[in-house]
Amino acid sequence: MHDQPSTLDDYSWPTCGCGRQLRHDELDRVACRPCQERVDGALRQLPGPDGLYARLATRLTPGRGGDGPVVSVSKTAPLPVRLEPLSLLARGGVVTILQTWLVDWHEQLGWRHPRWRGGLQQQLDDAVRALRTNLDWAAAHHPAFTEFATEVTALVRQCERQITGERAERPIAVVCGCGTTLRITVSTPGARCAGCSTQYSRSEVLDLPLAQRAAA
Repeated sequence: MHDQPSTLDDYSWPTCGCGRQLRHDELDRVACRPCQERVDGALRQLPGPDGLYARLATRLTPGRGGDGPVVSVSKTAPLPVRLEPLSLLARGGVVTILQTWLVDWHEQLGWRHPRWRGGLQQQLDDAVRALRTNLDWAAAHHPAFTEFATEVTALVRQCERQITGERAERPIAVVCGCGTTLRITVSTPGARCAGCSTQYSRSEVLDLPLAQRAAA
């Protein structure tokens, strides 16, 4: 009788896309509960007459990107509307991105495609409601839940920046151990290397060497 080789040393404890190890009561899930709660909180900020999406309409006029004084050094006439909040408001922006994910979830579940009713605000409200209703299922079973959470939180941050006038975070280039360059920001929740598929938590990815330093 031959001894069977042990595979315990090769075992890797399951982790969420954020890099956090899943708890014993989360082992049947794709994502950890803190990530589910985080994206749920992001979704809750979007709908309704006082939500981020509706408030984007108040930032369409040039010079209304924030509450501070308007300073202009350009001698050319400004555009009649600000393109950044308009692109988020219009078809192809926030509403379309959320609807695309909702269609994907319906396909995963074997359901008919959802129907869109009313104007963009109502469609936004309906999409958010449906996504939140099925969020627990997605966090447990959808293979792309991490991508969904990352895209939604980034979308909410874009809306917040347009409303407050905050400048976008500057991207940082860091280098994975395999040599692949990753582009992150200071608030990045985590990242997966496209070269070797290594998943980094927020603290781990921020500890990676800067690309220019690694090349020096």
